[in-house]
Amino acid sequence: GSHGMEPTIVVHGGAWAVPDSLAEASVAGVKAAARDGFAILKIGGSALDAVELAERALEDDLAAFDAGCGAVLNTDGEVELDGKTLAAGAVSSVRNITHPVTLARAVMEKTDHIMLTDRGASQFAESIGITTVPTDALMTESERREWEHYKKYAVGVKELFNSQ
Repeated sequence: GSHGMEPTIVVHGGAWAVPDSLAEASVAGVKAAARDGFAILKIGGSALDAVELAERALEDDLAAFDAGCGAVLNTDGEVELDGKTLAAGAVSSVRNITHPVTLARAVMEKTDHIMLTDRGASQFAESIGITTVPTDALMTESERREWEHYKKYAVGVKELFNSQ
């Protein structure tokens, strides 16, 4: 007989030293995102659908992740988000898109482009019906505080990533 492969999904919650205060929420968030993506695979859905749904779960989880709403602010204190798929769809420097992964997928599937950035990406989002939001809607108070703290100092990678 044939041996079917059990689908698998792996979710990475970010490359930083997770503070003890966020450890439980981080693990729970990664597990929830993996469950969401796995549910798509289990019913025969595409890997791309599964990955997008898992990433959207991380983008929506304000308690533990800085993807989407609650993203780390740039040096000007603004939100700029990137989204990409390895099948050549990407957006960068978007300031008003809650789910950049969905917009990146649309770039891949609906355009001849590999990447759209800033205003062009936002205009494309609006043209295909992806909801845009005010930039402030993507900022959280904790990220504003972090930005205020770090903009005062010349901070190295070591401090930003809590490394030894």
